Amino acid sequence: MKEMKERKEKIVMLTAYDYPTAKMEDEAGIDAILVGDSLGNVILGYRDTLSVTMDEMVHHTKAVARGTKHALVIADMPFLSYQASTEDAIRNAGRLIKEGRAEAVKMEGGRSVIDKVEAIIGAGIPVMGHLGMTPQSIHQFGGYKVRGKNEAAARSIIEDSKILEKAGVFSIVLECMPYQLARMITEKVDVPTIGIGAGPYCDGQVLVIHDLLGLSGEFSPKFVKKYAKLGGIIMKALADFKGEVKSGKFPSSEHCYEMKGDELKKLVKHIKSGK
Repeated sequence: MKEMKERKEKIVMLTAYDYPTAKMEDEAGIDAILVGDSLGNVILGYRDTLSVTMDEMVHHTKAVARGTKHALVIADMPFLSYQASTEDAIRNAGRLIKEGRAEAVKMEGGRSVIDKVEAIIGAGIPVMGHLGMTPQSIHQFGGYKVRGKNEAAARSIIEDSKILEKAGVFSIVLECMPYQLARMITEKVDVPTIGIGAGPYCDGQVLVIHDLLGLSGEFSPKFVKKYAKLGGIIMKALADFKGEVKSGKFPSSEHCYEMKGDELKKLVKHIKSGK
């Protein structure tokens, strides 16, 4: 990724949570695939990301890794998998690499978790940072809100980006912050920045695949662009299937298997004989 930043080539990242999606993204040439703890919202039906467990992250990371040949696979460290202790942090990051077959992990926060970041990197595991609106801290920040809108908050985020860079992260996700702030950070750090709701000046962009494809219902944050509206297409297909089954139109002869005449006659004769 750093080489891409140096040659000013934009980095493309998307989330994936299963084998077929990861396979399509990989074949489409997506540079990096994030197995995000957003799977709690879009796959598992949780209200937020806080309930996602390590076992769930490992399970979905395995599936994504099996569908990926070229893209860099990065797995989120879920809530409380690293905050409690350095030992927990190393052990859980190791699970995502060893069991999940990820190639890197992503952690939310700056100076508050820097000892864990350093320990994981020291164990030989690449770490992607995450600053700005960090979903695992929604209760602390009072919900999903844009971060860094005032000078003091912006300065703190800039300082955190430098702290993460010094610790050795290979990239930093910048989420839901003013584009001017994201631009400053991108220019100040040597590692690539990946934006989500952080404007066009980051070194790359990431979106949740379900948002991009229009599979998240009416929910649509300001920063999301829907490149397809698959939700409506899928609902029509479901309605059409239901209607054809109810009316007897499906399955038709083209969807049926047939027994050859001679075999059918022998079977009918056998049944009629009562044997």
